Amino acid sequence: MDLSAFQRDNAVNCLLDSAVPAACRSEPCSLGIDEAGRGPVLGPMVYGICYCPVDRQGDLEALKVADSKTLTEAQREQLFEKLGAAKDFVGWALHILSPNYISTSMQRRAKYNLNALSHDTAIGLIQRALDSGVQVAKVFVDTVGPAEKYQEKLKQHFPDLEVTVKPKADSLFPVVSAASICAKVARDRVVKNWRFLEDLEDADLDYGSGYPNDPKTKEWLTQNLDPVFGYPQFVRFSWSTAQVILESKAVPVCWDDTEDDAAQKNAQSLLSYFARKETSSKRPPHRFFHERKLKTVTSL
Repeated sequence: MDLSAFQRDNAVNCLLDSAVPAACRSEPCSLGIDEAGRGPVLGPMVYGICYCPVDRQGDLEALKVADSKTLTEAQREQLFEKLGAAKDFVGWALHILSPNYISTSMQRRAKYNLNALSHDTAIGLIQRALDSGVQVAKVFVDTVGPAEKYQEKLKQHFPDLEVTVKPKADSLFPVVSAASICAKVARDRVVKNWRFLEDLEDADLDYGSGYPNDPKTKEWLTQNLDPVFGYPQFVRFSWSTAQVILESKAVPVCWDDTEDDAAQKNAQSLLSYFARKETSSKRPPHRFFHERKLKTVTSL
């Protein structure tokens, strides 16, 4: 699994594929879909598909694949290696959705929620498998939202395929379990080796589980908030946990059409954060200034 393309630019999404086994180009295949990282406020969400010939699902099951959430990181890595060794009949593909993309998508003027984003990503991966020559016949999906509506949506897009959408599909169908392992291994590797574009200097990178209810994660979010520029791109700033901290710790923005709003009269001016300070700040200048070679001046 070569993640170098995403690691070079983790602000954008990335698609990864295994080679398509010859057997999957000539025999009817089952395809499973699952994701990793839907809930965390930190890091990407990764959608994965795994596929194999219908008549070799027993061989896939013999690899002892299971729901990735029930496995340790070491067990997931070991099973992913086994899937790689079974490349004569097993293939996979991944779509890594960057935190930046997730947040900007969800905050569009026209509403685009996480369920719709998840559905569209799954549809894109199925189409990618078909375009790659995989003879997909059956699709098994771990549901996002109401299973019946999701299944009907997929059937409308792929009327020639047999589609099954069920809750906990990752524990019911081995091909979905395999997809969940691929997705989880990819996310774990990406998060562990995340390249921060922002200069966090000696910031503590122990951010806990990354889930919104983790006190350690909340503390990390508070400590790594720039009052003007917000969070590093590692953070899904559209999550309510991040929004609450932004509202309480970041600089309020007063738009021209709200200047007469009484609630804004005592708000600190955004310009005050660009003024020269007599005492040095512990916080290093944001990369916005370095990239543009900007410095604060007091006279011309």
